[in-house]
Amino acid sequence: MTIHQLSVFVENKSGTLLQVLELLKEAHIQLIASTISDTVEYGIYRIICSEPLRAYEVLKDAGISANVSDVFAISLDNEPGRAADAIRSFSETGIGISYLYSFLLGGKGILVFRTDNTEKTREVILEKKLQYIEEENLMKMA
Repeated sequence: MTIHQLSVFVENKSGTLLQVLELLKEAHIQLIASTISDTVEYGIYRIICSEPLRAYEVLKDAGISANVSDVFAISLDNEPGRAADAIRSFSETGIGISYLYSFLLGGKGILVFRTDNTEKTREVILEKKLQYIEEENLMKMA
């Protein structure tokens, strides 16, 4: 019910993001989605990719600080308001969203997010029959 996400810590200086992208390119790892949030000294580059565990090893071997975590990913019809409807399902049960990003894939809206209550989130996804994405299905959707 979850997918792997890479979180890569990159310094806020020219060339550090390029180094990460070049390593993944050389390893033939396909990026599906990514986002960067920054602070004054560093950024957190979150990545959904074709082979997250191998990508982690590639980055680790190059001395780049990264970790792998499980996040939720749900598929929505590509219509206005579907994200609000989905998030309402969590909000109404008191689940907080720690962070979220979205993208289109295969004609569907995809929400990737982390919450403050993993078990309760799983229950809501099943109860509301939300279309969750499993990792092996991501590349099939592209």
